[in-house]
Amino acid sequence: MPSIVSFNINGIRARLERLTEYLAKEQPDIVCLQELKSADDTLPKAAFEEAGYPGVWHGQKGFNGVAILAKGEQPELVMKGLPDDPNPDQSRYIEAQVKGVRVASIYLPNGNPIGTEKFSYKLDWMEKLRLHAAELLASETPVVLAGDYNVIPEDRDTFSRSAMKDDALFQPESQHAFRRIVNQGWTDALRSFHPNEPKLYTFWDYQRGAWQRDAGFRIDHLLCSPSAADRLTGAGVHKWARGEEKASDHAPVWATLAD
Repeated sequence: MPSIVSFNINGIRARLERLTEYLAKEQPDIVCLQELKSADDTLPKAAFEEAGYPGVWHGQKGFNGVAILAKGEQPELVMKGLPDDPNPDQSRYIEAQVKGVRVASIYLPNGNPIGTEKFSYKLDWMEKLRLHAAELLASETPVVLAGDYNVIPEDRDTFSRSAMKDDALFQPESQHAFRRIVNQGWTDALRSFHPNEPKLYTFWDYQRGAWQRDAGFRIDHLLCSPSAADRLTGAGVHKWARGEEKASDHAPVWATLAD
């Protein structure tokens, strides 16, 4: 029963000890990482190979960066970078075939501040993702689009509507672009198993005591194609990881698929 995790690590070298501890404790089969903040030649790849998690990597110095790791198996790289990416210099997308599933690790643009070219870039990027996602759906194979989407899908996915009202993550345009992807036929794994959970958060800011107040929001998502969704047996958030010393500001999100 393979388990798939998406984890924005917020700096892989700064968080290396936390990440290796997480892998040892939870033993996920497939791990999609975001926000590595490290160039390819400085990524600690050897540490993960020693831990039994070889991977494929798409790094960038100081910013962005995505990877896919797999327990005891080298993922087969399909592509680095989203097709027709509006800014291919940014490392935001990697796709691989691993353990019978096509998996993508995604770090979608933040888009702040709204009303600037950064917000336009976010929406353009989401449209390119939607087009590629449609092609993946057409393959009728198990696909999981995992990552930090930087989109809060619904009001109940944030601790405060008023606090987020001017944030790119909570704009109607961002939510609409996310729904257009999901409505192609993808299943939001977390919501499918927690349809009524009011605090299904995956991110807590370092500022203003957000973690201590549980003032979070949900921006990390696992979207499953129909043939992957048919195999879903569970999904959730490993919230404990956010409470560790020097933790990422994100918690890992996970889903399990039947063999």
